[in-house]
Amino acid sequence: MGNKELIEKPAADGGIFYCHESSYVDEGALIGTSTKIWHFSHIMAGAKIGAHCSIGQNVNVGGRAVIGDKVKVQNNVSIYDDVIIEDDVFCGPSMVFTNVINPRSFIERKHEYKKTIVKRGASIGANATIVCGVTLGEYCFIGAGSVVTKDVPAFALIYGSPARQHGWVCRCGVKLNDELICPECGKVYIQHGKGIEEQI
Repeated sequence: MGNKELIEKPAADGGIFYCHESSYVDEGALIGTSTKIWHFSHIMAGAKIGAHCSIGQNVNVGGRAVIGDKVKVQNNVSIYDDVIIEDDVFCGPSMVFTNVINPRSFIERKHEYKKTIVKRGASIGANATIVCGVTLGEYCFIGAGSVVTKDVPAFALIYGSPARQHGWVCRCGVKLNDELICPECGKVYIQHGKGIEEQI
């Protein structure tokens, strides 16, 4: 591994994952092969994390959270109960999920948690806030510092507070031109209802 502070542990799928000696993985958490959990993180019992993920420093993953394969979670992110993250998602440093729409310290609302779904390939920029109950579409791109309060279409470029759409992005993460062609990789997209899809 090249980092003596990372400890090998048995993965849920029969391989091994790696955990920094300062982090805690509670019994009952399921971690996939080759996932790395870095400094001062806490993975709670019942959490599910796929294979080949990178879980950064000071990350908390709740017991009902689900994280797919090849997900990158940067430092200082909390993934609360009922947040579902599909494969290939990027969560930027200090971005925020929530799970209660109207919290009060003196009223327990654990039975009112709202599910948040982040679809395959989406990217969420640093310090963005995702208000609970929304779905972020496949390969969408959420700009740094955005506050997302509504569902986001697949491939949409979203930023601002409150976040609004400012065009479309390619699967590779580059903004599409007015003809819906990626200037980086050349992939072509076509209008489909209110959204777009890749041209086959």
